[in-house]
Formats: sequence, C-alpha cells, structure tokens
Amino acid sequence: MIKLSQEIEILKLLEDNAKLSPTELAEVLGLSVEDVKSTIKKLEEDGVILKYKTLVDWEKVQEEFVYAIINVKVSLTREKGYDDVAKRIAKFEEVHAVRLVSGEYDFQVVIKGRSLKDVAFFVAEKISTIPEVRDTVTHFVLRTYKEEGVTLFADEEDRRLAFVP
Repeated sequence: MIKLSQEIEILKLLEDNAKLSPTELAEVLGLSVEDVKSTIKKLEEDGVILKYKTLVDWEKVQEEFVYAIINVKVSLTREKGYDDVAKRIAKFEEVHAVRLVSGEYDFQVVIKGRSLKDVAFFVAEKISTIPEVRDTVTHFVLRTYKEEGVTLFADEEDRRLAFVP
C-alpha cells in the first residue's frame, strides 16, 4: 500500500513530465511497478488526475492562435452565485480557464481563438450576454515567454544597439 506522501511524489513527477512510465516512476521512488500503476489508476478514478497534457509552442509550426485574458465583473443574485456564473462561462469551447480572483474584477477568463475578430465576437456574443455580467476588459496576449513552467524562447543574442550618453 502506497502512503499519501508517495502519492504526492507521483503526482509531482507526473505534473512535471506526464510521459514518465510507471516503471520509471517506480524506479525513481523505490516502489513496485504494480503499486505505481494501481495508484495512478486510483488517482484517475478519484478525479485527482484530470488530464495528461502536451505543451506545444505553436509558433514553431507556424500555427497561429489568438489568446486573450478577459476580466469579468458580475452582479450576483440570491439565485446565482459565483459558481453558477463560472460554470456557465466554462461551458464555452473557446474557454481554457476560468478563475475567481480578488480585486476589481471577479473572474479571469482565458480564451483561445483563431483571430482577434473571433475573440471580439466571443466576448460580445457569449460573455456579455450572460445576465450577471456587468463589465468586461479584454487583454490580448501578444507573446508568451513562459507557460506551465516552461520557457518558450531560446536565449537569443541581444540585438539592441548599445547606448552610451
């Protein structure tokens, strides 16, 4: 039987590299392969492990997407709370993340579209039409330098001209 601390170690290793096999995990942690396999299966069934993900640098294959971060302010009612509004927003295919945040706005919504126009129509036709939504601010992502802990650019030579007063 694997201890909770060992489960957590398995999760940390898989979060960092989902390609690690049960054999590799068992080797690193000093556990049996069968214990690792059964633990992973249990974690998947219990909804602890939700998805295995590949992080892709789309620019390197000339595939362009537009990402936007939308700050959303809502007015809650007795019948509709934050969870209700978040669930409604999360159902849209374009939405990659919905987070309840502190500050002036209530939610941070991350979406992915094919063009600026797609994103604009998404906000205008889907987010803004939700009755509880009071205000939105859309920020377009111009370039991503780091995602999921991975740096997405190679160390490049600084091509700026030196300036000496």
